[in-house]
Amino acid sequence: MKPVAISCGEPAGIGPEIAVAAWQALKDELPLVWIGDPSHLPTGTPFQPVGKAADAKAIVRHALPVLVQNFGSAATPGMANPAHAQGVIDAIRTGVELVVNNQASALCTAPIHKAALIDGIGFSYPGHTEYLAALAETDRVVMMLACDALKVVPATIHIPLSAVATELTEALLSDTLQITHQALQKDFGIANPRIAVAGLNPHAGESGKMGSEEIDLISPLLTTLRAKGMDITGPLSADTMFHASARETYDVAVCMYHDQALIPIKTLDFSGGVNVTLGLPFIRTSPDHGTAFDIAGKGVADPTSMIAALRMAAEMAQARG
Repeated sequence: MKPVAISCGEPAGIGPEIAVAAWQALKDELPLVWIGDPSHLPTGTPFQPVGKAADAKAIVRHALPVLVQNFGSAATPGMANPAHAQGVIDAIRTGVELVVNNQASALCTAPIHKAALIDGIGFSYPGHTEYLAALAETDRVVMMLACDALKVVPATIHIPLSAVATELTEALLSDTLQITHQALQKDFGIANPRIAVAGLNPHAGESGKMGSEEIDLISPLLTTLRAKGMDITGPLSADTMFHASARETYDVAVCMYHDQALIPIKTLDFSGGVNVTLGLPFIRTSPDHGTAFDIAGKGVADPTSMIAALRMAAEMAQARG
C-alpha cells in the first residue's frame, strides 16, 4: 500500500503532536508520510526527511517520514503566525499532488486556522473542504462524519438555521444523496447502500401540519431516486433515527442541516469521529476537531480522531483497490 499523506495543518495548533502520536500508534500497521516543517514537531520526535513519498515505507517503523516544507520560522504553540499561512497551503497542495499522481493512497489533513490564512495570504475559501474541491476542479462535494457506530451527511452545512429551508433545493439534495450513494459503494465497499433521510421539520412535517418541505421537496425526490434503484427510506422524523435499533436499519443518515447530523454522532463518539470529503477524485479524511490552541504544546491532546482518520483513509484506499 502506498503511504497515507498527512498535511501538517496549523503548526501552532495540536496538528503536529497528534500526527506524531498517530504515527507512534500506527507505525507497524500502515505507511505514513508527514508534510511540514520538522522544526514544528514536538521536541525529541524521531523523524527522517524523505525525497519522495515511496521512501516512507522503508523507515516508518523507526522514524516519522517527513516531506520537508520549510516555513521559514519556528512555531509557538497556541499562537498562530500569519507568516506561516503559505506553508500551510503549500503542504495541502503537496498532499493533493501526491494522491492525484498516485504517489500516496490518500490524504489526511490536520486542522487549519482560517483567520491566520486570511491574514497571511488572503485565503478566500470558507474552509479546507472548499479549497480541496477547487484544487480538484470539482463543483460539488459532500461532508460525511463517520465513526464505528454511525455515518451522517448534512445536506446543508455552515449556514444559519434560518437559511436552511431556502438553501435546501432539489438539486442540492439530489446531488448529496447520489454522491453519498456512490461513495459508499466505491470507498466503503457497500454494494447496495441503505440511506435513511431525515425530514427538515419536527416529526418530518407531520403530514404538512408542521411544514411542507417533506411533501413538496423531499418525498418526491426520494421517490424518483428509488425508481433509479437506490435503497432510500424517509423522510423520517429525526428524533427517532439515531437510537441503536434504528441505526441497524441503514448505512448512512442524510440530514437536512448541520446540527441535525452532528449532534448524534458527537454524542455517540465525541473523540473518534472522522470527517470525510465525498465527491473528490481522491480520498480525503481529517480528524473531527479544530486546532485546540488552548492545549497546543502541552502534550495532552487526544489523538484518537487522527488515528481513526488515518485508519479510515487506508481502509477507503483498500476499498478502491
